[in-house]
Amino acid sequence: MLQRFRDRAAAVRDRPLPPVAGPERQRFIEQAELDHQDYAMLGDATWTFEDGILVLTVDLRPKG
Repeated sequence: MLQRFRDRAAAVRDRPLPPVAGPERQRFIEQAELDHQDYAMLGDATWTFEDGILVLTVDLRPKG
């Protein structure tokens, strides 16, 4: 499952821009950036299965 999110993040990052202009183009770019961020974050998650519940852990602390 996590690999699917990693693959989806890469697909969104590499998605070509459709032939739109003006405000629609900017909205498309902004949405693609948010989609990539969401998929990449979930793709980087670690998981556990606790009492029948899938728990995804996303470390939001800065790296370094």
